[in-house]
Amino acid sequence: MIKIEKEKRHTIAALYKGWDETLIWSCLQGFMGQAFADREENPSSAQIIIGDFCFFSGIPNIELAENIPSDFHSDTMLMIPGSEAWSELIAKVYPLNHEKLLRYAIKKEPDVFRREKLQNFTDSIPSDYQLKLIDESLFHLAKTESWSKDFCSLFSTYQEYETHGLGVMALHKGIPVSGASSYTYYDKGIEIEIDTRNDYRRKGLALACGAKLILECLDRGLYPSWDAVDLRSVALSEKLGYHMDKEYVTFAITLR
Repeated sequence: MIKIEKEKRHTIAALYKGWDETLIWSCLQGFMGQAFADREENPSSAQIIIGDFCFFSGIPNIELAENIPSDFHSDTMLMIPGSEAWSELIAKVYPLNHEKLLRYAIKKEPDVFRREKLQNFTDSIPSDYQLKLIDESLFHLAKTESWSKDFCSLFSTYQEYETHGLGVMALHKGIPVSGASSYTYYDKGIEIEIDTRNDYRRKGLALACGAKLILECLDRGLYPSWDAVDLRSVALSEKLGYHMDKEYVTFAITLR
């Protein structure tokens, strides 16, 4: 097994052909994440790790399946198998600490968004709340709260986020309580991370934040990609104009 440096990641691109995942694109394009393969020349197996996610493709390889980099600090890794054979290998390697889940892929359709509808969602936020783009202060604040840390967790500095990221938060009396932001970025867009503090849910805040972020992306010529952790997230995405593509298997591997 070897690590694939940024300038060599084109060597594993063919193994991920057909994967409609922006996180994979972010890594292959050299912007974010790490890549590994069974060998440098003509690899037949590959692993991409970006954020909490891990994508396996090619011929199942136990060395790659066992690979958890020393700088991976999350308590859980979300492993997405490229085939049933990869699924079987993951379950075999992690027999006691895996949970098999379903996530939901959302179609990537650049022309489905209706600006007027999105603006109405944004304007419908209660009067005692304020929508604000994530600035340097909110960037650092988001990283201190468990519910919002993933809004900016993959950006090491605000300067990096300001250059490549984008996000919006809903403030109540000056305190962030909901938001939508770029979990990752690639050459043509971002992958959306969206969440609300538990005690502020069911107020339409996530809908307003999501709508505002999509509008900001459209203004900048970026595509706001969405992937759903559950059916509630699917329903929220559909309100904003998206359509579900398919469900797919994910293994949540508990590491600590």
